[in-house]
Amino acid sequence: MSSDQAIREVVYRTCTALDAEDFDAFMALCAPDLDYRVTAYSPEIRKEMTWLDQDYDGMRALLDMVPQHLKRLGTLKRHVSIYFVEHDEGAKSAAITSSFIVTHTDPEGRSQLFVAGTYFDEIDYGGDRPLLKKRKAHLETRDLGIGSHIPI
Repeated sequence: MSSDQAIREVVYRTCTALDAEDFDAFMALCAPDLDYRVTAYSPEIRKEMTWLDQDYDGMRALLDMVPQHLKRLGTLKRHVSIYFVEHDEGAKSAAITSSFIVTHTDPEGRSQLFVAGTYFDEIDYGGDRPLLKKRKAHLETRDLGIGSHIPI
């Protein structure tokens, strides 16, 4: 079994890779059967909304297209606190629950909260190294303005 530290590092490294817009590094941390979702609960319709739902190939295509799109000026920085790591030894996987916030810093150096939420990750550690198999980013923030050019 991989150490808890190696499993936790997958969560942190996915965030730092997205912050750096190093999409190859991000994808290298993902399992071939990746399932990546971004959701939010709407009290108005009393339902969970799915804002992004991609598999590995869909995520790769999405990230490959980022240079073609308009980009929010400034930078995003993810701040993650891991709450729980629960192992399933039979499946060689770990379920990780984390709180996250993302700050946006504009070109003038002003930072503000962009989004807050919870990551529900599944890390597969049955291979050579731990990989992100599943991420559900459940957002508390529902007003993202113009949004983000890269996944939360």
